[in-house]
Amino acid sequence: MSARPRIFVTQPVAESAVKRLRALGSVKIFPDDSRIIPHRTLVEAVAKADILFCLLHDKIDRAVVAANPKLRHIAAQSISPSNIDVATATALGIPVTLVPPVTTEATADLTFGLMLAVARRMVEGDRLVRAGKFPGAQSRHLLGCLVHGKTVGLIGGGGLIGKAVARRAHGFSMRVLYWTPRRKPESEEREAGLTYAPLDELLRESDFVSLHSPLNAQTRHQIGKRELGLMKKTAFVINTARGPIIDEDALVRALKGKKIAGAGLDVFEREPKVDADLRKMKNVVLNPHLGSAAVETREEMANIVVDNIEAVLTGRRPPNCVNPEVLRKT
Repeated sequence: MSARPRIFVTQPVAESAVKRLRALGSVKIFPDDSRIIPHRTLVEAVAKADILFCLLHDKIDRAVVAANPKLRHIAAQSISPSNIDVATATALGIPVTLVPPVTTEATADLTFGLMLAVARRMVEGDRLVRAGKFPGAQSRHLLGCLVHGKTVGLIGGGGLIGKAVARRAHGFSMRVLYWTPRRKPESEEREAGLTYAPLDELLRESDFVSLHSPLNAQTRHQIGKRELGLMKKTAFVINTARGPIIDEDALVRALKGKKIAGAGLDVFEREPKVDADLRKMKNVVLNPHLGSAAVETREEMANIVVDNIEAVLTGRRPPNCVNPEVLRKT
């Protein structure tokens, strides 16, 4: 091992965090933030590193983890370890750390932005103007629909992000329905301005169905052919949670068959691959997983990762460790 810990970062992150990292060790960063680091490049880099600073989209599978059994720390800028082989890391005694849920407001902003963009056909309008076309200020060419005064249904919406979306929806005088497997106390519902509805009722009544469930075995394909078939033909589905919550093939069929009006998607079932049909549809707004992509949020996240790295390097217990059993007892 070199005198200074070798820290590998899978993409450029906030400069304030990089500055702190350089004070802790020798830092190497994959320089291209326009693409995910190739798997082979990642494996080769991990083999030469002491600490891996990875991002949500990086697949830290068995091959990556096993590339360096002496790796001291996998520090993820993610609130869940869904892309990390924690079992292999634990078996090798490598601590895995995350960041707490600090993405609430940024993700809620984006959720509402997708609702507005797809309902008011803003992306289509942007493309039209860039193409040199201007159909007129009162043309029917890009008629959309109101968001104000409509009903939004939040699936898995009793958590932090769902409640943050509800706050924004109230500013648009929207009726806010929510469903979760375990209903919240009435006092919590009143405080957040949420009205509980059974799932099927929520799907039938909502003009916008917004997904906020965690991804697990129970929520994979939570929205499929049956659920999409219950929605209004004028309704939109919004997903800023996790891609596999929607059966993407069923969604494509529903959109092609005009069973629903459109979709706003920040996440995808086979991410980073995006269905070719979805990419062709004008009534679908697509983002490359931008939920936390606000300068303030990403800076906070990156510095929390550095906090975790600093704790490991100084022999302290990192505050966000998912496999604390590997940590040495002090």
